Amino acid sequence: MANIKSARKRIRQDERRTAENRARTTRIRTYVKNVQTAIATGDKAAATAALRAAEPELARGVRRGVLHWRTASRNVSRLAKRIAAL
Repeated sequence: MANIKSARKRIRQDERRTAENRARTTRIRTYVKNVQTAIATGDKAAATAALRAAEPELARGVRRGVLHWRTASRNVSRLAKRIAAL
């Protein structure tokens, strides 16, 4: 356990940030999963709508530092490619 005041504060901050980042990551995964299930059902309109909802969430994850920008871009690209193939 940390004894220095600043180290105790750092631990508190890390716990808070970890919880927020975990929630953000979970939210992003949920949006991506919604797109994947829409693709699996074969409904192109629903899949497109789900992708439109997922894109800003991925971009938000990049801005907040949860995702690397290339990872988000790759995910959007692959999902769009799968939707186009429907």
